[in-house]
Amino acid sequence: MTDTPVVERVDSAVFTVPTDAPEADGTLAWDSTTLVLATVRCGGVTGLGYTYAPAAAARVVDDLLAGVVVGSVAFDVPRISEALHRAVRNAGLPGVAAQAIAAVDIALWDLKARLLDVPLVRLLGAARDDVPVYGSGGFTTYDAERQERQLRGWTEEDGIPRVKIKIGESWGRCEERDRRRVARARASIGDRPELYVDANGGYGAKQAVRVARSLADEGVTWFEEPVSSDHLSALATVRGLVTMDVTAGEYGYTLPYFEHMLAAGAVDCLQADVTRCGGITVWLRTAALAQARGIEISGHCAPHAHAHVAAAVPNLRHLEWFHDHVRIERLLFDGVLDPADGTIAPGADGAPGLGLTLNAERARPYRVG
Repeated sequence: MTDTPVVERVDSAVFTVPTDAPEADGTLAWDSTTLVLATVRCGGVTGLGYTYAPAAAARVVDDLLAGVVVGSVAFDVPRISEALHRAVRNAGLPGVAAQAIAAVDIALWDLKARLLDVPLVRLLGAARDDVPVYGSGGFTTYDAERQERQLRGWTEEDGIPRVKIKIGESWGRCEERDRRRVARARASIGDRPELYVDANGGYGAKQAVRVARSLADEGVTWFEEPVSSDHLSALATVRGLVTMDVTAGEYGYTLPYFEHMLAAGAVDCLQADVTRCGGITVWLRTAALAQARGIEISGHCAPHAHAHVAAAVPNLRHLEWFHDHVRIERLLFDGVLDPADGTIAPGADGAPGLGLTLNAERARPYRVG
C-alpha cells in the first residue's frame, strides 16, 4: 500500500452461547459463555479480535476505545495500545476494560497482517511451526461417564497427549470426590498421557499440599491454582512443597501483575490470557518477562486468539484447548484449526491474519442486542 493506512471504523458485537451441559469448577458455576467481538476497518479490510467477557466490555469498546483507534495509523499497534491503556485510566484497567482493550488489540494485529496479506505468525515472526495443546474441561458437574467420554475423545480421537480436569469442588469441600475423579481420569486415559488438574483457587494452602500427595500417586504433573493467585506467598509456599508444576496467571490484566507473580517465585509455568491481559501486545511482553527468568508460558483458553502469538515465542509450553471456547469458536468462525496429534499449525494454510472469519449465519442466533 502506498498510502499510510488509517483505521476508519471500530465496531463491537456480543454473542452468548449456552453450554452443552451444566458446568462448574472449584469456585464458579455457569450455563452460558459470552464472547465480545471487536472489528477494526481500514481500506476495505477488516480485522477481528475477541474476548470472553461480560457484554459490558462492548460498551467499553464503543464508548472509551473506538474514538482513540479511529484515525490512528493501522500499522502502529504498540502506539495505539498505549493510548488505549491511558484512555481507561479513570474507568479502571483491570477486568472488563483490559478485556475490551485485548479484543481491540487482537483485531488491530489481525488487521495489520491482513493489510500485508500474511498470516499473523509470519508478521510476528515464527519461533515454531506447531503449537502443542492440552485438552481442558472435566468440569466438576460431569458424571463419571461424561468425564471419561471427553477425556478419551481428546486422547484417542484427537491424539492430544495431555488433558486437564477441574478439582477443588465447592471451594475445596468435596476433597474425597476430587480424589476419586482424578483416579478415574487416570484410569480413563491410561499411563502415557499427561494428567493436569485445576483447582481454580478453591483450596487452602495446607489442604492443597495434602491433596497434592494423592495427585502425585496418579502421576499428575500440573497443579493449576492450588490456592488463589491473589495470595502469591501462599502460592509460592505450595510450589515449594509439592512435586508437580504449580501454575497460575490467567487472571492477569496488567504487565506488572505478571512481574509480581514471577518475582514471588509463585509458579513453575506462567499462564497468560491474550483476551484478558491487553491483547497480543502485552502477551508478547509477558512471555519475555517469563523467559528472562527461565520460565515457560502457557496460553490460557481462547485457543484461536492465542494460536499465532503462541507460535511466535520461544518459551511456549503449550496452549489450552478449552472445551467451551473450542466449541464456540468452531460455531462462530470459519477457518478454525484442527489439533491433530496434539498440535495446531497456525498460518500453515497461508490465510492472512488470524485466518478467522465470522460466519454471520451461524452466529446470528447467538447475537445479543
